[in-house]
Amino acid sequence: MDTITSTRPGGGGHATAPWGMLAAIDLHDADRARLADPDMIRAFVAAVIDAIGMRAHGPLRIDRFGDGELEGWSAMQFIETSSITIHADEVFDRCFVDVFSCRPCDPLAAAAVAVAHFGGQSSVRVLER
Repeated sequence: MDTITSTRPGGGGHATAPWGMLAAIDLHDADRARLADPDMIRAFVAAVIDAIGMRAHGPLRIDRFGDGELEGWSAMQFIETSSITIHADEVFDRCFVDVFSCRPCDPLAAAAVAVAHFGGQSSVRVLER
């Protein structure tokens, strides 16, 4: 897992403690049928929120849109500490999940839930912000 530490604007270029964390989870060789199933995406969102110890804030937004190879499901769920976004690409058997939180959470736990729901292999990158 790669971690990149950032600096805050106005801090004179000095490194500061991160305010939040973005976990970028990429799945490859995922199960096409699961990626195309909005109920599976809904179940994943509920499971990943539980696995990282967060709480949903408001309703899940999920929609299928795009043209040709770019058509697919996307979802966005606010959590009390920020948001989770999902972009499912059943054409190329990929799924891209971003978890941003201003409270620490376990990105590897989130990746494990993604693999359990969609199959495939995961790679995780973490950016502290």
